[in-house]
Amino acid sequence: MKIVHTISDLRQSVLDMKKQGAKVGFVPTMGALHAGHGSLIETAVKECDTVVVSIFVNPTQFGPGEDLDTYPRTLEVDAAFCDKLGADLIFAPSADEMYPSEQLTWVEVEKLTDGLCGANRPGHFRGVTTVCTKLFNIVGADIAFFGQKDAQQAAVIRRMVCDLNLPLKIRICPIVREADGLAMSSRNRYLSAEERKRALCLHKALMACREQVMAGQRDANALIDAMKAIIEQDQGEIDYVSIVDIETLEPLNRIEEKALIALAVHIGPTRLIDNIYFDRLE
Repeated sequence: MKIVHTISDLRQSVLDMKKQGAKVGFVPTMGALHAGHGSLIETAVKECDTVVVSIFVNPTQFGPGEDLDTYPRTLEVDAAFCDKLGADLIFAPSADEMYPSEQLTWVEVEKLTDGLCGANRPGHFRGVTTVCTKLFNIVGADIAFFGQKDAQQAAVIRRMVCDLNLPLKIRICPIVREADGLAMSSRNRYLSAEERKRALCLHKALMACREQVMAGQRDANALIDAMKAIIEQDQGEIDYVSIVDIETLEPLNRIEEKALIALAVHIGPTRLIDNIYFDRLE
């Protein structure tokens, strides 16, 4: 496995692979890799001939007071992780490499970024869509792999790729969870032992919602109130608990068929997100 730090080296490496007819898979990450990222890499290895993993803590998607400075940076450990899973190339640029001068050109997706995480993180998705567009152009992959845990991000990226006619496919892979249900996240390492226990309220709330829907409850407000009650029992500070359309991310009054149940909760100082999909009701 090879590690490169410059755009020119990355492009040359991918070009060499494509000359051999390789189908290129791409897994964009901010590092601090865990089993959730590992599932994306493993899927990419199965579906592609060559796999590129980017490790870049993107400053433009962090807002004031967020954890840019303290976000874990563990390149050596991450590289060993990627190598073990069969990745071929790591792209680990510096901020100066990705943003050599003042960024005057931005990519924004409207409407899909108004609610959920976008409501309380102004500028976040502009940073995400801009860096992803830059990375897609730099890597030139055939398929890019993202996780369902960042459901709004996945919807936004898919729409951006469609609207801009970008020449790659977006593959969304299932959430990977700890044995007790907590969604894998690089930020889980911020949690104390006591906070780690309380963090299970996110999964508990989602599972309770699933049970109520399967039992016949369809009223979104009633479902949201029940989830909030579960979270508040564990002193979770709610950012949002929402039930939205899978494609448009607009709030639903009732669950009739397809729906995304998404929530963001602060456990202590750590902000966690989780979600479940309903794609059919039985």
